Amino acid sequence: MEWLRGLKRRFASGNRRVQPGGGSDYAARVAAETLVYKDVADINVLPDIFHYWSHTYLRPMFEEFGFANPDQFFTKYLLEGAVAVGDARPRFVSVGAGNCDTEVRVAKLLRDAGCSGFTIECLDMNPNMLERGREMARQEGVAGHLAFVECDFNDWRPAGHYAGVMANQSLHHVVNLEGLFATIESVLHPRGLFVTHDMIGRNGHMRWPEALVEVRKLWQELPREYRYNRSLKRQEDEYVNWDCSQEGFEGIRAQDIMPLLLQRFHFELFIGFANIIDVFIDRAFGHNFDDQGEWDRAFIDRVHALDEQEIRAGRITPTHVVAVMGLDRSRPTRCSRGITPQMAVHAA
Repeated sequence: MEWLRGLKRRFASGNRRVQPGGGSDYAARVAAETLVYKDVADINVLPDIFHYWSHTYLRPMFEEFGFANPDQFFTKYLLEGAVAVGDARPRFVSVGAGNCDTEVRVAKLLRDAGCSGFTIECLDMNPNMLERGREMARQEGVAGHLAFVECDFNDWRPAGHYAGVMANQSLHHVVNLEGLFATIESVLHPRGLFVTHDMIGRNGHMRWPEALVEVRKLWQELPREYRYNRSLKRQEDEYVNWDCSQEGFEGIRAQDIMPLLLQRFHFELFIGFANIIDVFIDRAFGHNFDDQGEWDRAFIDRVHALDEQEIRAGRITPTHVVAVMGLDRSRPTRCSRGITPQMAVHAA
């Protein structure tokens, strides 16, 4: 979530629009993003305390809707899109596929579910990551189902239509959200599905003021060694509301994702979750917690409960989304815990 924290060179605030092709600033961000992920073979390594939290609280939210993890989520709804479209050889596309590890696993699950004629186009600007994906697909026996397309999805020009579009932790890296969403709308089959698992909090993954107040209260309860930032390798006795979008594209327009999605798409499933808890279970500070420790678990339990209380009351907004969208606005919207897509839009 906050992989670019360690970069030192500073650019303009993440609230600024950085246009593709807009000169040295955009080019430098592209270079930084490509460099950061050049040799990162596994971008999914998270602290043990994250897995305690996700298994205890997030998995039950998912299981209510028939899946237990993101791989099953993408498989379930890509398959539903293919069935709705009625195409025996459906085309899917993954926007910002990175190392394509999720896409490889989803391809295997789709194949196991009897969907044999599909193709998943994997889009990413980083050739190093796509090459890792190509090799992984070959090793896992699904190379015939994946196509690898090197492109900047801020300026994607696809041909044809898709039964399903997936975006896995990629939308918060997009500058030209308006252009990307317009393109997805134009290439999504009328009965197809757009599925995403992403981050929708404040730009640069900062906390909004109302959440920051709660984080700083909780910060004072932490033992000093728990306040060590492992990403930036520094002690933070006072919590620093760090802007991750200062270089590269990490969270560059995260806060704009939900308003723009609501303009163009109809939500068929919406699961919005987490805010304050992010700070304590992410890479920077999460590794300081002991997932087997009684105090540590009790603290995480209490922070999660606070999140749920404040999100449901509308006093803070969720920073994460798992959602299924389409173009047919006559279909019902299912919402986890009564939290609607509109409740995820921060009144900035």
